[in-house]
Amino acid sequence: MSGSVIITGAGPAGLALAGELRLAGIEVTVLERLSGRTAESRGIGLTLRTVETFAQRGLLRRFGDAPTSEQGHFGGVPLDLGVLDGAYRSARSVPQSVTEAVLEQWARELGADIRRGHEFRSYREEDGSVAVRVGTPQGERTLRADYLVGADGGRSSVRKAGGFDFPGTAATTELLLADVRGVEVAPRMTGELLAAGMVMSAPLPGGVHRVIVGERGAPPRRRGGPPAFQEVADVWKRLTGDDISHAEPVWVSAFTDAARQAAEYRRGRVLLTGDAAHIHLPAGGQGMNTGIQDSVNLGWKLAAVLHGTAPRSLLDTYHSERHPVGVELLANTAAQSQLILGGAQAQPLRDVLTELVRYEDVARHLAAKVSGLSIRYDVGPGRNPLLGARMPHLGLTVRGRRTSSTALLTGGRGVLLDLADNPHLRRRAAPWSERIDIVTAAPDSEEKLPDAFDTTTAVLVRPDGYVAWAGPGSQHDLPTALSRWFGPARRASPSPRPPAPRP
Repeated sequence: MSGSVIITGAGPAGLALAGELRLAGIEVTVLERLSGRTAESRGIGLTLRTVETFAQRGLLRRFGDAPTSEQGHFGGVPLDLGVLDGAYRSARSVPQSVTEAVLEQWARELGADIRRGHEFRSYREEDGSVAVRVGTPQGERTLRADYLVGADGGRSSVRKAGGFDFPGTAATTELLLADVRGVEVAPRMTGELLAAGMVMSAPLPGGVHRVIVGERGAPPRRRGGPPAFQEVADVWKRLTGDDISHAEPVWVSAFTDAARQAAEYRRGRVLLTGDAAHIHLPAGGQGMNTGIQDSVNLGWKLAAVLHGTAPRSLLDTYHSERHPVGVELLANTAAQSQLILGGAQAQPLRDVLTELVRYEDVARHLAAKVSGLSIRYDVGPGRNPLLGARMPHLGLTVRGRRTSSTALLTGGRGVLLDLADNPHLRRRAAPWSERIDIVTAAPDSEEKLPDAFDTTTAVLVRPDGYVAWAGPGSQHDLPTALSRWFGPARRASPSPRPPAPRP
């Protein structure tokens, strides 16, 4: 049994989901309103959790030698990402356009049908499927699939058509953005707070510089379309005294501090991911990265339901796991908004936070938060510290061949990792062998293991890289965990009946 999914939006979240579903053999159609890829890049970096996510699918090498940095910030207060544990402790400077190109190529190689110039109009659920009305270059037509996923951004047409509640706070101010070339701009990577507002600047590939300006008290614009570059240059000069009006604008845009989150990420056969599910001040580029991680959480679950190996209730865990991540995202970006946009009255708070991040525990906590590393899912009770956390990168030897726990996830399947050569454990998992890989491995003797592996002898890792069961320490037994995340055990085939005696 297989199925089909229509995704609206060929941004990072939509393309990541398309790739995840194709890994599992699900038919995927991606509808994108724009006729071609854009060079515009609202996001310009990959957080540590996204770097780990791409590594587990073998995608990291496709980004080439992207610049890396162990420097982050929380509301403009510098953070050292090097205090974090793990194989990857550097964020990567990658324009969103490059991320989209890599994900699109991956999804197409896997067989995703990406249709540009196709605009979502409406949908209706009928007879166990979703009928989607689409505007195409040849006119309107109706497509059908088992599920529809809105990955079409903060103004999501799917979210509006589905009547999803989108509560939150309206915009109170606006910031202007321009990518420019032909001018030298001193880097202000974490932003600079000035008497009348905030400025930020960062170098991009190809001799391009990004500048962001926010004038204190500037209300959101009421007109449509992007601002003129001269408006950005005028604000830049008022705030810094520098004239950049002679620069060549590559892209000009604006964004606000509006913060909203869908009250539910799934209604029947319709789901939301990425900016369609949450919008906020883009502090630290967390939105795009969170959207990619939404899709990686959703993809394997939706595939398992469509294959008939897991009940539809598995999809409920998409909302229960990712909605709290969105709540935390809006909370930390709202706090950063106060620090970035709060003016002189927020300076005492900035001073206190600057003092606090000198303590490593505080720096580690905030760095993990903005890097996506603080996420832990409720996978059931137990004492093992790996439960619900992301599986650490481990060097392994499997059948005499060196590999890693990260590489074992490239195919998008769950993995039972037996680190103690336990035949009884493997026999208990055998009824799920068509859905997970059962791997006996020895940790690399040259590598220092995380403390949790001093006693851990086996872990069940979900396709998204999170630990669903660990032994010893899980209160649920292994078959219970396998049934919860991968569906009921395969029934043994009945023994053939002996032939009836001939008369």
